[in-house]
Amino acid sequence: MLSKEDVHKLEPFQARSIIEHLRKGSVPIEYVPLFTVGRQNWLAFIEDDLKHYIGQGGSKVRFISGDYGDGKTHFMSVIRHLAMEKGFAVSFVVLTREVPIHKFETVYQTIVRQLQGDFQGIGIRNMLEAWLEKLRLTPIMAQNDKAKKDEAKKDRVALADEFRNIQGMDINFANALAALINNHFAPLPSDEEEKHDADREILLHWFEGGKVIKRELKPFQIYEFLNKANSKQFMNSLILFLRHIGHKGLILLLDEMETVMAQSASIRNAAYENVRLLIDNSESSQYLHIFFSIIPEILISEKGFKSYDALWSRIRSIGESRKLNYRGILVNIHQTPLKTEELIELGRCLRTIHGLSYRWEPADLVTDELMEQICTNQKRMGVISEVRLFIKQLIHILDMAEQGEIPEDMDMGRQLVTTRREMETEKIKKLGPSWDD
Repeated sequence: MLSKEDVHKLEPFQARSIIEHLRKGSVPIEYVPLFTVGRQNWLAFIEDDLKHYIGQGGSKVRFISGDYGDGKTHFMSVIRHLAMEKGFAVSFVVLTREVPIHKFETVYQTIVRQLQGDFQGIGIRNMLEAWLEKLRLTPIMAQNDKAKKDEAKKDRVALADEFRNIQGMDINFANALAALINNHFAPLPSDEEEKHDADREILLHWFEGGKVIKRELKPFQIYEFLNKANSKQFMNSLILFLRHIGHKGLILLLDEMETVMAQSASIRNAAYENVRLLIDNSESSQYLHIFFSIIPEILISEKGFKSYDALWSRIRSIGESRKLNYRGILVNIHQTPLKTEELIELGRCLRTIHGLSYRWEPADLVTDELMEQICTNQKRMGVISEVRLFIKQLIHILDMAEQGEIPEDMDMGRQLVTTRREMETEKIKKLGPSWDD
């Protein structure tokens, strides 16, 4: 994993890619550690929970609260890196028009397709294929002579029974794993290869939460596919399997929950019901931590959580305390903004990357003092917590300085107002209704 010391090792194309992503308000996943500054208390307590609670069989839900521009998505990306470093499987899901929280099956499908862990690639398919490849090193791999074939068959049966005997494992999930092993390793006549491939696709599609015709599942002794009623069993079985193949648990990160407030009442109610369902799932699970990102308004607005009694009765206390509780359910990054020195540290990294990107030396023109001035202007406008605003403004200054304009001649105040106006437009567009179309 990259560290801040690695920033000087970036190739110009890598550096430019980072800059272009930052212009759009995001950091490429693989470069998140380069931009991780501040909020050590929150991260320290989350790390402690992962190690001493979630990894030991606990389960928890947290809400990450911050306004637009506070850095919620980046903070969740930091958690993703931290969790993977600690040996957890992670799924980061952005709730959008294509992945609306009110459609539970779609959210579950996205969770398993965004799964990352101790395997190459992303998604449950890649995870299962990596697992099957590891099994090739065991006697389960089909052998040529009859005696070894019989031995391999016994091993496959024994492994299938092992899955079925895991306490809490759904029988359909266990049978699907057994069927996948047989499909991968059992020898087949050459004229059945097409059916073999079709069966494999059916099984993988089932693991992804897709709808499969029941008569196609029956030969594998699978009698259910994913729905809201059995989602708890499916989630628990996934975690048990992740544990079986060496992961410490599962961390779910659900970003941009707040967009649901702009939807119709029926969609909001369905969305909040699914949030309640995920909370219920976590309470009956082990080795699971779920994070939702929200904006503060969702805790106080009439269209927020309080509009759905079944959810509000469960979480109404999370925003009541005015004091920060680093062990609590609410991770309030809006109330813990980056300090000036932390923003300057972030700015130094960005300055170096901009220089690598466009092959110039910005440090003499865009100084630490200039970055402190940006922070001072933000404080004057009462928006110091808006990390995205700081980054966008600094990139603009770096762009203009690289093109020959002297920073001292720039109208910082006007540029700050313009950048913030652009961000407000982005926020309105982002939070505007779209799922009702």
